[in-house]
Amino acid sequence: MSSSVYLIFSIVLISAVSTLPPIFATDHIVGANKGWNPGLNYTLWANNHTFYVGDFISFRYQKNQYNVFEVNQTGYDNCTTEGAVGNWTSGKDFILLTEAKRYYFICGNGQCFSGMKVSVVVHHLPPPPSSAPKHSSQNSTAAAVPSPGFRALTVSLAFIWFGSWGL
Repeated sequence: MSSSVYLIFSIVLISAVSTLPPIFATDHIVGANKGWNPGLNYTLWANNHTFYVGDFISFRYQKNQYNVFEVNQTGYDNCTTEGAVGNWTSGKDFILLTEAKRYYFICGNGQCFSGMKVSVVVHHLPPPPSSAPKHSSQNSTAAAVPSPGFRALTVSLAFIWFGSWGL
């Protein structure tokens, strides 16, 4: 393939990607720099975070000492793993929060009784910021502003057109 084909492909790819909506996901590290360990107040930690569908909650711990179970409210309240819906043991567990609901996580080796449990409420993503109100007046003299994707495509085509002259 010639270099001009690579250039064209690169520009078209960049243009296509620039039209996609941004994706924002947060990785909430349980316990921050102290990790998943006994004796920490995970309720306080969770109350200082806002969780959205698509975010991750991650647990960092000594993999031979601790683990993580996703349980229901009864399992959380009683520190039992009966009926657990998830179990992680890697020491660096990244769990995707896929639904807007309350999630319950505990350490399943008895450390739940030492406070190794956390409950988080996951919210739906907030709607995108609203743009300026659109006026439906027939006599409007305001010019239409092209979308960022259209602008990127126009610039890409200009690069292809003018750039091909020098190749």
